[in-house]
Amino acid sequence: MASRIAMVTGASTGIGFDTAIALSAAGFTVYAGARRVEKMEPLKPHGITVMSLDVTSEESMASAVALVEAAHGHIDVLVNNAGYGSYGSFEEVPLAEGRRQFDVNVMGLARMTQLVIPGMRAAGSGRIINVTSIGGKIYEPLGAWYHGTKFAVEGMSDALRLELKPHGIDVVIIEPSGTNSEWGTIAGESLLATSGDGPYQQQAHVVAAALASTSGEGHVLSTPARVVANAIVRAATAKRPRTRYPVGRGAWSVLAMRRILPDRAFDAVFWNFYRRLAG
Repeated sequence: MASRIAMVTGASTGIGFDTAIALSAAGFTVYAGARRVEKMEPLKPHGITVMSLDVTSEESMASAVALVEAAHGHIDVLVNNAGYGSYGSFEEVPLAEGRRQFDVNVMGLARMTQLVIPGMRAAGSGRIINVTSIGGKIYEPLGAWYHGTKFAVEGMSDALRLELKPHGIDVVIIEPSGTNSEWGTIAGESLLATSGDGPYQQQAHVVAAALASTSGEGHVLSTPARVVANAIVRAATAKRPRTRYPVGRGAWSVLAMRRILPDRAFDAVFWNFYRRLAG
């Protein structure tokens, strides 16, 4: 039986990096894409093909998909993982940065999905796996742009699931909590650079410390990226995948709390929790 073809975006670090390895170990032929190609060199011994991929560039995305489809006919699994977190007060984050956040986290994902659908539709099968976050269901102060992108991907994915079902294409959402990658630290640093002084500085220092608590081994909300990668492999290989995979420390409990509590009660509980994380 021919190996199934998987393409992973944002594969230079963290979830994307570990997902490429996990899919390869599961028997997939894997193409891993990111802007920082040199960071993906360790993937090559796993039999993974690495490629330059910028999800804000039409030429880069179209060329990458065309390369894979020319070699194999179509792509069986697309893992839309590329993304970053831009934090800062809504007042202080420049609109240009807000647009960039949506370009990477939403429009890049959308265009990659558009590019692979025709091949999947022609084959009558395929799986699109969108990595969002528990941040697509909950929210934090000073994270409006980031959460806006993740809420958008959740809604787009739900609509696509129904839209593509008649064509044999599954759409799956992965909702990680914090992972032991550099994501939380980088997001916190950008938050302090934008809003660490001025009218939002008190909130900014609390939220930055809480974000940092999701990065690195042993922190209260830190989950190894390989745990998320394993969930993605399950989503890629299940005969009938779940529509959503919350994964990581605290993911299920936080999402359950969001469903149960009224908005203002959730606001209070979540903010007090962040203050405790910040020490």
